[in-house]
Formats: sequence, C-alpha cells, structure tokens
Amino acid sequence: KEHKELEVLEGDPDYAELIKEEKVALNTQLQKIEDTLIKILITDDPNDNKSAIIEVRAGTGGDEAALFVADLFRMYSRYAEKNNLSINVMDMHETGVGGLKSVIFSAEGNKAYGIYKYEGGVHRVQRIPKTESGGRVHTSAATVAVLPEAEKAELDINEATDIKVDTYRASGAGGQHVNKTESAIRLTHIPTGLVVTCQDQASQHKNKAKGMRVLRARIYEQQRQKLDDERSATRRSQVGSGDRSERIRTYNFPDRRVTDHRIGLTVHQLDSILNGDMDIVIDVLITEDQARKLAEIN
Repeated sequence: KEHKELEVLEGDPDYAELIKEEKVALNTQLQKIEDTLIKILITDDPNDNKSAIIEVRAGTGGDEAALFVADLFRMYSRYAEKNNLSINVMDMHETGVGGLKSVIFSAEGNKAYGIYKYEGGVHRVQRIPKTESGGRVHTSAATVAVLPEAEKAELDINEATDIKVDTYRASGAGGQHVNKTESAIRLTHIPTGLVVTCQDQASQHKNKAKGMRVLRARIYEQQRQKLDDERSATRRSQVGSGDRSERIRTYNFPDRRVTDHRIGLTVHQLDSILNGDMDIVIDVLITEDQARKLAEIN
C-alpha cells in the first residue's frame, strides 16, 4: 500500500528526494522480513534442542580402531566442555591397550543434538600404529551414530509387556562389582527386536535406567527414519544424514590433515580438532546444510 502511495507522488519534484529515501527504507525493511521468513522455512530440526545419545564403535583395524574410538570420545568430550555441555557415559567397553571397543554416552545441554548430529557416519584414521615397526601407515575406522534423546511422552512403550530384561555379570574394567554381581542389563524391545546392553554402573537399577534412555532413542530414530523415508528423500539429501555406512571424514596423521568428504573440506588442523576445536568443521557443515535447504525451497 505504501509503495502505491509513493508511485502517485513520484511525478512531483517536491517529493522526489523524500520518495527516494522512503523506498530505500521500505526495501531494507522488506529484505529483513524476507530473511526472517527464510530462517523460519529452514528452521532448525525440532530435535536440535534435545540431548544427544552418541554411540562410537570400533570398525576395521583391530586394536588401532579401538584406540581411534578412544580418540573420538576424547574429542567429543572436549568439544562438549568448550560448548558448556555435559557428557554422561552410559556404557563403555575397554580394551587392554587403552582403547575402546565401544562407548555410548549422552551429550546434554543447549542444542546438543543440533551440534553433534553432523558426526553420524564412518570416521577413518590413517596413521602409523605404535606397534608398527616398519613405519607403514595403516587405515582404521570407527562408526558413529548420533540419536536425539526421546522423551517418555513421545513413545508408547509398555515396559511390562514390551521390554524383556536380562541380567548378567559385567565383564572387563568397571570396579569391584565386575564378575561378582549381576549388575549388567540387557534390554530387548520385543516389538522391534532392538537390543541394548549396559554395564557401566555397579547398580543394576542405574544400568537399566541408562539402558532405557538408549533404547528409547533407538526406537525413536527408527520411527523417525521410517517417516522420513515415507515422506521423501529429503533426509538423504541433507548434510550429515547419520547413515552409519557413509564415510564422512578422514583423519590423516602423517599430513596432520582432516578431510570431510561430504562437503569437500580439507583443513590441516588435526591436533586442534582432536583437542575439541571441532567448530572448524561443524560451522561449515551447518552453513552447507542451510544452503541446501534454501536451494530446495527456491
């Protein structure tokens, strides 16, 4: 309406300069409104504000892969510290060489899932193992799954009928309770067949509580994946789909290089990234993800 009123007065020289200034102001205001609408259209995933359940497991590479899992867990823990997030270990299986066969933990705090969701996939490391006398570079891998933690109200689970609970004695490192009490828990969700084990705590009750958090996250992710597949291929087009089979990043120690294969990003800041300075990569991933969403809208 205001634009039309200005057009009526455009022929009047007394109003020419005023009209020019008013048009600039209105166009600036319009651009701000458009920018706001675009941000709404490519708004964060509603799950971004949730806590994240993160599972890191050794892949190919034996002991070297287990050491790499420990490196990734340390990297994620330090990144959490830098972002005022808390890490809560839910299950951990150690090896005799200081590595981890697997670790499941939660990252809790502001936008935890939104921060870590880009980490899902296969991470590859290239380095000379300490046990390698010939100085040859070996390639090992670890898989990372990042799940948004589901609230109880979001899932219809009847623990009495849907969950099978088995107890057993814990194995490996874990304190005096190991192999003495049946504190370890195995939870099976009968409708889906999903299984979760937890033995990190000496208390059976605490292990069950932690196991249920992981199980709910897996069930929620399964349902979300099914819904995404039914709707469209949008999930697969986004950066960081979380697909465990997708090789997303390589950490090359000889060149001190980190390459994210999804966006073709290579940075020679390996030490900083492993020390928790992951914004170097994650900020670019977020920008690329938003650009793709905007391109889909256009």
